[in-house]
Amino acid sequence: MSTTTPPVTTALQIGPHTVQPPVVLAPMAGITNAPFRTLCREFSGGKGLFVSEMITTRALVERNEKTMQLIHFDASEKPRSVQLYGVDPATVGKAVRMIAEEGLADHIDLNFGCPVPKVTRKGGGSALPYKRHLLRAILREAVAGAGELPVTMKMRKGIDDDHITYLDAGRIAVEEGVTAIALHGRTAAQHYGGTADWDAIARLKEHVPEIPVLGNGDIWSAEDALRMVRATGCDGVVVGRGCLGRPWLFADLVAAFEGRAQDIARPSLREVADVMVRHATLLGEWIGDEARGVIDFRKHVAWYLKGFAVGSEMRKRLAVTSSLSELRSGLDELDLDQAWPLGADGPRGRTSGNNRVVLPDGWLKDPYDCAGIGEDAELDTSGG
Repeated sequence: MSTTTPPVTTALQIGPHTVQPPVVLAPMAGITNAPFRTLCREFSGGKGLFVSEMITTRALVERNEKTMQLIHFDASEKPRSVQLYGVDPATVGKAVRMIAEEGLADHIDLNFGCPVPKVTRKGGGSALPYKRHLLRAILREAVAGAGELPVTMKMRKGIDDDHITYLDAGRIAVEEGVTAIALHGRTAAQHYGGTADWDAIARLKEHVPEIPVLGNGDIWSAEDALRMVRATGCDGVVVGRGCLGRPWLFADLVAAFEGRAQDIARPSLREVADVMVRHATLLGEWIGDEARGVIDFRKHVAWYLKGFAVGSEMRKRLAVTSSLSELRSGLDELDLDQAWPLGADGPRGRTSGNNRVVLPDGWLKDPYDCAGIGEDAELDTSGG
């Protein structure tokens, strides 16, 4: 990226919260817990908005132990941002009121974008906006229950190319008082395959000029984020898979939006190794058990080491470590003086696509009828 690129300084306003630069960490199940948010926030210098992994409204209302841990924020997190999933308007309303009345968060995001079968088969996530009346009822309950807390939503283009919903959903969101919308430029059927449709983000921005629109999909580098803003006119970006194994991407994003291209990070393997150990340490402290923290960290190993010259046997060994000392000693055996590899800024994480979307029986027969949806359709566990 040219060092003469002018800064993109427009701030994103989410209710009373000013997000500058307009960069948001996407909720990712099993990833964006408090330790990972801490790392990303440290690299960004506290700039940006960092959303919790998905919390199910039923589990929250029932005060499920795991869910109550997931909704816990570090004292340094401001604003505290939580994403909720639900399919029953009454349950969503109860969960939002609980958050508002007990001061559990400062911002509520609603998930209408998750494409995984265990969510869509209940009519939730990216399946839900197809039912226009149900979407409206949920948004109405959430906004009413939130009081002064801002409510935003994240969604996809639709279920598949034959069932596109994002423009209708955007208009309903505006009418029901939603503060901002994030659009992932893929359908549920695409999952994470193919190329994100940034033109859809531009169309949504034109369709709902009353509120901020954030773009999501295929942001692998800070330059990608700037290109998205300039190409679509969106008000900010939501970054998901691009930061897997790269929490310093948020330092890059801040630098890029502020016009400081020379500050884009290119960490050596030694620096990456230090971040890996810190990440595992934070997980252990959060869980309350070092071994469990290191085990939870295993999923991150391949992402952190992407592109570096690390043999397959060593990769396997690092991915089965059970203590911080074992992780550190294994990393110390590597050639830690390796520079940041070419191509490591590219795609990472899941890339599967063209999947059949699992839906409730008869879901597509009528885009308005939502009979049969109730508390029994709610998931009772969070973080997935």
